[in-house]
Amino acid sequence: MSHNKKRNVGIIYELLVRAISAYLIENDKPRAQIALNVLTTHYSKNTELYKEFRLFNALAKTTVKDTSIAAAILTESRAASRRFDAAKLDVEKSSLIKEINYSLADDKFYRRSVPDYRVYASIQTLLNEWRQGDRSNLSEVVVIESTLIEWLTAEKKEVETEPDVDRNIDSLVVKIMNEKFNKKYNDKLTNEQKDLINDYVFSVQNDNSESIIFKALMIKKEATQALGELKKTETNHVVLEKAEVVSNKLAQLTFESIDDDKLSQLMTITQLIRELKGA
Repeated sequence: MSHNKKRNVGIIYELLVRAISAYLIENDKPRAQIALNVLTTHYSKNTELYKEFRLFNALAKTTVKDTSIAAAILTESRAASRRFDAAKLDVEKSSLIKEINYSLADDKFYRRSVPDYRVYASIQTLLNEWRQGDRSNLSEVVVIESTLIEWLTAEKKEVETEPDVDRNIDSLVVKIMNEKFNKKYNDKLTNEQKDLINDYVFSVQNDNSESIIFKALMIKKEATQALGELKKTETNHVVLEKAEVVSNKLAQLTFESIDDDKLSQLMTITQLIRELKGA
């Protein structure tokens, strides 16, 4: 089966995340913001693209021990894939490709490496074939389903450390960092803040800052949007003035890299979002 990676919902998501990180490292903030806007707009919760991505991600990230459970997951996934609006999904993917090509104009975009590319290609191909129903290539579907059952039951590879790094030392570092932040923020941590700390700790352990930088950008964007909504409905001038000050400070924040100070800022921002949304 031929595969078009430009219409692969999982691969394009990964490419956008990697592009954002690359632009930040290159200090190309305008293009990083464009890429972030493309991602958050096209993968927003009211789109068919987001629905397919959630299903795709579940198949890509889930691990089970029993082949019967894996087979049951495929059965449920097949039914879910057929509930999507295929025509709308196709239009949304075309729109996403067009915006990537014209807004980013990055000739390296599609050439960036994506881990587990073959698995991602298999998942998207299977989703496409499942939607074909009786018109699908049954023999090929059986082969791919067997491959995915093996993937679902296989132990996923962890990020490897350098050969000369003692894993016991790595574990100790993680333990100390967790204790450090838990002591600092004690029992006032929200679930979002705990997740943020864990992401930060493991980004340091694995020397992989891409995911935590991306998460920081998403938190900043969510806070900006929440403040924008407040300004539309709030009538108290004092509150509006304070909201404007916070908005300006938020706009000045950059996240090319994440350290302890940046993490503290992110913790505060997540609390701000929680309060603005009345959580």
